[in-house]
Amino acid sequence: MPWCVKMSWINWACISVILLGIVLFLYGANVYDAAVGYAGIFLFLAGVISLFALYIYGELTKKSPQNP
Repeated sequence: MPWCVKMSWINWACISVILLGIVLFLYGANVYDAAVGYAGIFLFLAGVISLFALYIYGELTKKSPQNP
């Protein structure tokens, strides 16, 4: 089974926000529009921070296996 099938929709949403941030930053740099560039930077940072926060939350709330 490919790795992309096992990813949750939350991971796909975070990766999409990161890619949108990169594209907006590059577009803003190309047309010299600071507002679009800063929006891209903030979207990129929001995607990365939310991805790490959700990963850490998942690790902290993971239940340990119980032995009978």
